[in-house]
Amino acid sequence: MNKKWINSSFAYGLGMFAMMIPSQAFTSFYSYYYVEKLGLSLGLIALARLIYAIWDAVNNPMMGYFSDRTRTRFGRRRPWIAAAIPLFVLTFVMIFSPPSGLEDQGLFWWLLVGLILFEGVATILWVNYGAIFPEIFRGDRLRAKASAVQQGYQILAILIATVLTPIVYKAIGFSQMSILYGVAFAMFMLLCILGVREDEEASKEQPLPFLKAFKETLSNRDFWVFNFANSFAQTVNGMLSAAIPFYAKYVLHIPESQVSILMASVFVSVIPLVGVWYLIVRKLGGLKGWRLSLLAYGLSVIPLWFGTDLYSGIAAGVLVGFGLSGFLVSPAVLSGQIIDRDAERTGRRREGIYTAVAGFITRSSGLISALAFWFVGQVFGYVSGDEPGPDPKSTFLYLICVIPLILLAISYIISLFVKGYGRPEEPGISTSGKLEA
Repeated sequence: MNKKWINSSFAYGLGMFAMMIPSQAFTSFYSYYYVEKLGLSLGLIALARLIYAIWDAVNNPMMGYFSDRTRTRFGRRRPWIAAAIPLFVLTFVMIFSPPSGLEDQGLFWWLLVGLILFEGVATILWVNYGAIFPEIFRGDRLRAKASAVQQGYQILAILIATVLTPIVYKAIGFSQMSILYGVAFAMFMLLCILGVREDEEASKEQPLPFLKAFKETLSNRDFWVFNFANSFAQTVNGMLSAAIPFYAKYVLHIPESQVSILMASVFVSVIPLVGVWYLIVRKLGGLKGWRLSLLAYGLSVIPLWFGTDLYSGIAAGVLVGFGLSGFLVSPAVLSGQIIDRDAERTGRRREGIYTAVAGFITRSSGLISALAFWFVGQVFGYVSGDEPGPDPKSTFLYLICVIPLILLAISYIISLFVKGYGRPEEPGISTSGKLEA
């Protein structure tokens, strides 16, 4: 394989592309599929999401600990990723292939079991993939570049998963769609792990004992504040993706065939804007760039309130794209600095446990999302597509605009408690794996 490809930002970013195709299709459409197409009540969906979010939060730290302790000639992370690929495909297909004839209770249990299995395998993938980033990219400049490339891949995958998915499931159905996306994931994920080489020296370090590893992580104040702030913003990412199909139907009153156009307005705009945010973060540094992205993201959701048709929805979507792109690029730089400081203090690189505990915090944001969907549905009487209640428009206006604005305001306020991270000029690891000044 070409040496320039090994550990390049493009090789690593391909993994994000691979995982985001099924993951975004899952996030954006599983609620819509079960509520609108299969008739499962919003209350049972919220309960399933709640249990799923709890399981998601609990399994992350243990995966990180085991990943850091893994020692093989192929590295610490790559063997886990390779083993998880076929299981991820199978569980993803399961979610979108329930047996016919199931009623509410049967559908609920099928969905719940599918969510638990899917999340368990997804944790293996995301923790190990994320742990590779701060290990092979060192320094703000390389991390900002790699993050921008990674997010470009992510947005391309999101476009495929959100813009094309309504067209694909309308043509071949949800089950066949899941098989198609699962095969695409497996192919691109294999290309990614073939193009990544882990740091051999990091694998030789003696891992910290279980209790000490968690004690060191739990005592890192900046890490916890940073990730609590991110958890509220991460909730918004999931809520926007899940609410857009409902927003299109009940607020903009556009046909299902135009949902892809609306989603494209958000995600197409992100592709060039990640480059803009790369320059902003490179100039301001990780901390200031991250704070600015949270502020911009919060302001960007306000125009969604004023959408009335496809064209105003597109305009609002482009503005959301600007805020979203900043939040996609900026956290990786500051997170890398926090992990570097831990390595200096402990003498060990522990990307796995930090990535996993970060996942525990930020992905537990699903609890907030589940409660928000249930609460707003209760307030406005929305039960399901069969029982939308007297005011479904307000239901989804609040879920796509008001709740996200509140969450992002909280996130920005929390971010003010992180201090002392400027723009360090430490050496970095080039895309060829060599140290560079």
